[in-house]
Amino acid sequence: MSEKIGFVGVGRMGANMARRLKECGYPIAAVYDVNTAAAQALAQELGSVATDQLKVVTALSDIIITVVTDDKAMKSIFGGGLLSRAKGKIFINCATLSPAVHVWVEQKCDAKGAQSLEACMASSINQARQGTLYLMIGGKQEIFDQVKPLLEKLSDEGKLLRYIGGAGKAAQVKALVNMVMNINTAGLAEGLGLGAALGLDLKTLMEVFAQTGANSRVLVTDGEDMVNRDHSCFFSAAHAAKDSGIALKLGKEQGLNLPLATATKKQYDRMVKEGFGELDKSGIAELTFKGRGKAQ
Repeated sequence: MSEKIGFVGVGRMGANMARRLKECGYPIAAVYDVNTAAAQALAQELGSVATDQLKVVTALSDIIITVVTDDKAMKSIFGGGLLSRAKGKIFINCATLSPAVHVWVEQKCDAKGAQSLEACMASSINQARQGTLYLMIGGKQEIFDQVKPLLEKLSDEGKLLRYIGGAGKAAQVKALVNMVMNINTAGLAEGLGLGAALGLDLKTLMEVFAQTGANSRVLVTDGEDMVNRDHSCFFSAAHAAKDSGIALKLGKEQGLNLPLATATKKQYDRMVKEGFGELDKSGIAELTFKGRGKAQ
C-alpha cells in the first residue's frame, strides 16, 4: 500500500479512521487539526507529522481525508492552503455538509488538477475504529474506483460501501438519513417520556417497542441512554441540529413542507441554546421526560 494518507480533522472520527488505516498498512504521513494538541498526540502515536499548515498535509500525502465540522470549516480549509500544489492529489471528504459545498469542493479541485470524493458516513466512533463505517460515495466513478481499496478498509471490506452518484448526491442521501434518524430519536424520547410519566416499566416498554411498529435502530442505540440519562457523546445534539437544517433547506428548495423535521430541529436548537449542544443526541430526552426539565 504505497499511498501516503493525510488527515485534516482528527477529532473522535478522524483519529479513529487514521488508526484503522494505519493498522491496515497505510502510512499516515501528516495530520492537521485546529486542536494542535490532538494532532500532535495522534502524530506521535502513528509516527506521522503534525503540522499547523494545511499545505504541508497536501505536500506529504497522496490522498487527503478531511473530517471537519460544517460548511464554514470546509470552505475555510479548501480556501486556506489545502489546495496549494494539489495537482494529482485526491481529497476524500467525510463531513456531513450541504450538497452544494461538495459540488463547490469538486470544482475547486478540478481547477487545481486535483480530484475529490464525498464519503458520507452513517456510523459513529466505534465503527470508525473497527473499520465498519457505512459509507455513501459521491463524485466521479473513476476516482471512486481508484480509491476503492482504501474505502473498503473503512467499510467492512466494502460490505458497507455504496456509490450513490455525482458530486452532491451522497450528501443529499446523508442529509435524509440524518433527518429521519433525528425524527426517530425525538419520537422515541417522547414515547419513553410519556411512558415514564404513566408509571410504565420502561424496560418492558422498550421490549414491546422492539417487537412492534415502534421499533427503530435508534431504540437500540439510544433507548437505554435516554432512560439512564447517559448522554456520552457519539453524535452531538449540535450536529443533529445542523444536519436537520441541511435537510430542511433541501426541502425548501423543492417546495416541500416537512413539519416533523421542522419540529425536531426546534428541539435540537433548544438543546444548543440551553448549552447542551455537545451532549449526545439522546439528550433530547431531557426535554421530554417529566421532572427532568434540563439536560444533564
